[in-house]
Amino acid sequence: MRKGILTIAAVGLLTTGGLTACSDDSGNGSADSKKTPKIGVILPDSKSSPRWETADRRFLEEAFKAANVQYDIQNAQNDKTAFQTIAEQMITSGVTALMIVNLDSGTGKAVLDKAKSQGVATIDYDRLTLGGSAQYYVSFDNESVGKLQGEGLAKCLTEKGAKNPVVAYLNGSPTDNNATLFKAGYDSVLKPKFDSNEYTKGPDDAVPGWDGPTAATIFEQQLTATKGKIDGVLAANDTLGNAAISILKKNKINGKVPVTGQDASVEGLQNILAGDQCMTVYKAVREEAKAAADLAIALAKGEQKDTGQSVKDGDRDVPSVLLTPKAIYKDNVKDVIADGYATKEQVCTGAYAKFCAEAGIS
Repeated sequence: MRKGILTIAAVGLLTTGGLTACSDDSGNGSADSKKTPKIGVILPDSKSSPRWETADRRFLEEAFKAANVQYDIQNAQNDKTAFQTIAEQMITSGVTALMIVNLDSGTGKAVLDKAKSQGVATIDYDRLTLGGSAQYYVSFDNESVGKLQGEGLAKCLTEKGAKNPVVAYLNGSPTDNNATLFKAGYDSVLKPKFDSNEYTKGPDDAVPGWDGPTAATIFEQQLTATKGKIDGVLAANDTLGNAAISILKKNKINGKVPVTGQDASVEGLQNILAGDQCMTVYKAVREEAKAAADLAIALAKGEQKDTGQSVKDGDRDVPSVLLTPKAIYKDNVKDVIADGYATKEQVCTGAYAKFCAEAGIS
């Protein structure tokens, strides 16, 4: 793995109930227990994935309300200046713990360092800030996410009977460390197939900001460059996957070319049910939000917790909670609905009702 990529230093997921409290005597970016606990959360945007507003905000609010703590959740809408302004306002308003989903590591580090200098405890949520100073990191095992995507694409290509298929990549944003981890995961599955000439490596492009319209433009260029010879698309999330599908539909080859995804968005699940998307990766955001909220609440009260896990960021071991992702295909879309992440009413609308019935979603 390339230098600078996040590596897992400890494995074996602990349930959030298994986190144990301990006293904090480090004096390092820790909340003053005499202050009124207040938690600030900065979400990254609402375009790269619908999850940030439809899932993360909802589940974090549920956890904070249940604990009866003050909180402030804001969305930077992919604006680095706004991100820093929100952070400064939250720190000035007296938050005792700050949780961020960085837009890039540089901006994230500046915010984390400012919070630390003001005695505000910090958590990296979902994305690790490389070179940062967050006291905790809560996410999923993101290389495993990518591995599931690679395995999923291989499974779907086999089911299509593809021979020496050309595989194109639509990678996530180059400023997102998670995108690097996802790619490391799916490369671990697909690169051996390229090296053995079982598969042919096609175009390999990153999509700035995880932006859907940009991804559609990039994929159309990929299709043109290969003269229409793309047999599988490793799209790093459902937004990018849907962008590729829109171009495949335009060329009347949707459903013939397997496309991956991630996030189990309503749109992604519908694309899977309709046969236009091969698979997605479900990350139980409720569990992620609950784990992060539990840590934030403890930190806001001046407490520390032992997670039993850590990740390596340069020379620093960052105490972490890493959850396990799950591959979703047509036959288990119902699991996402049963878990409450998406509802039948959201997914099984209009033309998708018959697909839901066929998939056993009742």
